[in-house]
Parts: sequence; C-alpha cells; structure tokens
Amino acid sequence: MKASTERKIMRWFHIIISIPVIGYIYGPVAEIPRAAFAVKFIIFPLIVLSGLWMWKGHLIKKQLRNLG
Repeated sequence: MKASTERKIMRWFHIIISIPVIGYIYGPVAEIPRAAFAVKFIIFPLIVLSGLWMWKGHLIKKQLRNLG
C-alpha cells in the first residue's frame, strides 16, 4: 500500500471514529450506560491509537523493519 493511501485511510478512520465522542459530549450518549462504556473504553482508545500511528507510525515501521 502506498504511503499516501495509508494516510488517507487512517485520517478518515480517525475522523469517523471521533463522531461518537461528539455525541457523548453534546448528546444523550453519556446517559446511556452501554454507549458511554463503548465511547470511554473502546472508541476513545482507538482514536488515541490512530492519532499516535499517524504521528509516529513511521518510526514504529522502521523499528519493525530493523527487527526482521
């Protein structure tokens, strides 16, 4: 996969997965226990990991290439 394609996919994943956080902050999602759990413990960590991958993913790939 080309680097530009990977960046586009990660960027859109990051944006789309962030939408439930807006619902959690401004909508009734915080009052629904299952949805609040999903936002806090599943969606938010995915947002953080995808952001870190977009920021420092090139260094992780470089380290993995050096190991193998």
